Amino acid sequence: MVKEATLGAGCFWCIEACYNDLKGIISVTSGYAGGHLDNPTYKQIGTGNTGHAEVARVVYDDEIISYDELLEVFWFVHDPTQLNRQGNDIGTQYRSVIFFHDEDQKERALTYKNKLTEAKVWDNPIVTEIAPLSTYFPAEDYHQNYLELNPGNAYCQAVVRPKYEKFKKVFADRLK
Repeated sequence: MVKEATLGAGCFWCIEACYNDLKGIISVTSGYAGGHLDNPTYKQIGTGNTGHAEVARVVYDDEIISYDELLEVFWFVHDPTQLNRQGNDIGTQYRSVIFFHDEDQKERALTYKNKLTEAKVWDNPIVTEIAPLSTYFPAEDYHQNYLELNPGNAYCQAVVRPKYEKFKKVFADRLK
């Protein structure tokens, strides 16, 4: 069955590249979610005043990959203890957030977060927001498949590529 997940883990270029390579993923679209402005632009998001987070909208076949597996990747590819930032990307648009589409996703996200908290996987508390999906808007076309289309970009070389390569090693058995 085809389902959707909407996840924010800092810059959407990083998580988009990772999710795109997993078996069972139908599509990944970088976008903006959770804010109060309709059809925001990247420039507007960058102010941190729209309430949106950079997210990846993941369409997947749950007979091939489960929501729990998507969450496993989510927790792996970023630091969920950094409030409103990921590394040098600072602002509410870079927050760690899971926007759930239904009650089952909400419960699974909360359970996973609680399990990681109890296991003390990170030294600092997990600050990942878990909220209902209220708004979602696709990002501009030039943000889609960004790493693939812009491999020489300095940010991709310094930030995206190292995360992506680490992801590929850990999840090698799940790649397309």
